[in-house]
Amino acid sequence: MSVHLRRRLDRAGRRALDRIFQQAKRLPIVGDRIAAEYEKMLAEIRRGAKPYAETTPRTTTIPTSGRARDVVLADMRALADLERARWHDGYVSGGVYHGDDAHTGFLSQVYAAFSQTNPLHADLWPSVVKYEAEIIAMTADMLGASHVGAHVDKSRKPDVWSGPVAGVVSSGGTESIMLAMKTYRDWARAERGITKPQVIAPTSAHVAFDKAAQSFGIELERIPVGADFRADIAATRRAIGRNTICLVGSAPGFPHGVIDPITELSELARARKIGFHTDACLGGFVLPFARELGAAVPPFDFALPGVTSISADTHKYGYAAKGTSVVLYRSAALRRYQFFTATDWPGGMYLSPTFAGSRPGALSAACWAAMVSMGRDGYLEATRRILATAKTIREGVAAIEGLRVLGDPLWVIAFDAIDLDVYRVLDVMTKKHWNLNGLHRPPAVHLCVTLRHAEPGVAERFLADLRGAVDEVRRTPGEKSGLAPIYGLAGTLPVRSAVGDLMRAYLDVIYEA
Repeated sequence: MSVHLRRRLDRAGRRALDRIFQQAKRLPIVGDRIAAEYEKMLAEIRRGAKPYAETTPRTTTIPTSGRARDVVLADMRALADLERARWHDGYVSGGVYHGDDAHTGFLSQVYAAFSQTNPLHADLWPSVVKYEAEIIAMTADMLGASHVGAHVDKSRKPDVWSGPVAGVVSSGGTESIMLAMKTYRDWARAERGITKPQVIAPTSAHVAFDKAAQSFGIELERIPVGADFRADIAATRRAIGRNTICLVGSAPGFPHGVIDPITELSELARARKIGFHTDACLGGFVLPFARELGAAVPPFDFALPGVTSISADTHKYGYAAKGTSVVLYRSAALRRYQFFTATDWPGGMYLSPTFAGSRPGALSAACWAAMVSMGRDGYLEATRRILATAKTIREGVAAIEGLRVLGDPLWVIAFDAIDLDVYRVLDVMTKKHWNLNGLHRPPAVHLCVTLRHAEPGVAERFLADLRGAVDEVRRTPGEKSGLAPIYGLAGTLPVRSAVGDLMRAYLDVIYEA
């Protein structure tokens, strides 16, 4: 390793590197490959993560005298303008789901009006409390709440499965998933005495379930998916044990865009009187409208009696500003296991519904504004455009020799390569300004279609660039640059802790000022 590179890494980064090289020495042949590639990787990471390092001044201490606001705004707008074209012109997989200037301008006005609000202080800003309650109600109505009991017999002990549907607004899909898993843990501990809880999820389920498991002392059992990339029902049945508290299915899964067999999986959960969580973070605001438009959408929501919670991201296809999601439960009794209360703190009685204490009420106000301004007709039209664009892209990818669409997706189009390195295809597409998602197991790439891609000519541009990328990879076999080696190495390296160290080193780079 060069002295120059070692100096640029902080102490934690150097330790991570040293661990990788020590592990690599134990591996035949691979060690030299890692050592040679790692320096290239970090250099690529730093160039990609810090494009302004040589062109803009750094601010590492608070200025003695504040800068003029118009100057600050001008500098910040200059960077925003530099970054605008890539996402606004439809080069990004997911990321920005609406992006129309009029829509984002409207949300910005709402945010400005409520920028000082905080739902923690419900007495000061009851307007935000109203908005959050109505966001939950609208989302629940969209996701089958009418199929769940609307009334509770107050003379009997609350039944966590009986309704009516209840929920909270969270900061995003990861928090929604983590809240649900914490809720099932606490419910199982209180009601069933389970101290070693287990959650069962397919390998394709979002990594937020791993994060929840690590955070809350839950054993996460990952079960395989079939050739269609949907969860294996038989494997799930075999994995259920006395400590199982919840099963998981995705609608759809992030990697391959396919919907798990939610009906069958949720019935397994219902038969054992345990929780079932549908992760509809990606599809919650698409699938109900896709079904209305005639798409073959299988049941996935509260219309199924075994579904006991759902996560749905309002900041994706709900077209709200980034920073809101909804987690719904089959009953308020179940939701209560999510809440935090403290009754004997010297600072007074304290309660919060989610992990955060203070929260930006402006985001909830903007979310409510997005939903009511879109309306059902707006969501239907947006979904129609997305599905039509996705069909064009899916058929176009399938027609490219050497590429293969995975599963049967509606709008998240994953593809692998039959006789060439798909990560090199990804790398060439990156050079053409596309920002796509690299996948593992199997090696693949996906494009999550949004309204940005539904603009005229974007789908055609994507397919033309993809055909060109495949041709370039065929013409220059063996060449590797950019992030292709990182994806390839991470997918094949036997020592997974070494891959984790590489990822931590990346985060170290991100936070370098």
